Amino acid sequence: MYKVYDVSMPIFEGMPVYKNKPEKQPKIRVVQDFDTATARESRIDMDVHTGTHADAPLHMMPNGDSMRVFPVERFVGPCRVLDLTRTEGGIGRGDLKPFDIREGEFILLKTRNSLKDEFDPEFVYLAEDGARFLSDCRVRGVGIDALGVERSQPGHPTHKTLFAADIVVIEGLRLGEVPEGGYFLVGAPIKLLKTEAAPARVVLIEGLLG
Repeated sequence: MYKVYDVSMPIFEGMPVYKNKPEKQPKIRVVQDFDTATARESRIDMDVHTGTHADAPLHMMPNGDSMRVFPVERFVGPCRVLDLTRTEGGIGRGDLKPFDIREGEFILLKTRNSLKDEFDPEFVYLAEDGARFLSDCRVRGVGIDALGVERSQPGHPTHKTLFAADIVVIEGLRLGEVPEGGYFLVGAPIKLLKTEAAPARVVLIEGLLG
C-alpha cells in the first residue's frame, strides 16, 4: 500500500507570495457564468514564480535556457527528504555532509519554513557553499520549502551554481507533514516553453521504492 503526499502550495488570492509583494498575488476572475452562458469559465493572471514552481537558468542568466529544455523525466523519479528543521539561516556544506548524499539523488530540503503558513523574510535557504556541495555530489535535483532557494546573496550564487551543474530546482514545497526518507517524486511543471519558470503540482509517493 502506498501513501501520497501533496507538497504543493494552494493557489488563491491572498496566498503567501515572495516578500509579500502585491504584484505577485494571483488574480482569479470568472469571465463567464451560468447567468449568461451554459458553462462557467475562469481566468487567472499569475507570476510563474508564484507558489510551487520550477526554475530554469533563464531566471538568473541572460543567456540561460528556458523551461523548454527540461523533459518531464527530470521531475519524476526517486527522491529523498532531508530533515533540516533545526537549521537556521543558510543551509551549508556542514549541514548537508552528514546525510551521505549520493550522485544522482534528487534532494528535498525540509526546514522550519514548512512549519509556517505565512511568508517569513528570514526564511531558511540554501547557501552558496551548500549549493557547491550538492554540485560536487552531482545530485540531479534540489527542492526547498521556501519561495526562493536563496536570499540575501549578491549575484544569486546559489541559483547560478545549481544551474551551472545542470541541477533541477523546485521552490515553494510544503513538507511539514512529510517524514524524512525516500519517496517517488512526481513534480512536473506545466508545459510552458519560453519562460524562466513554471508552476508545478508536486506529489511524493511513499511505498513505491521497495
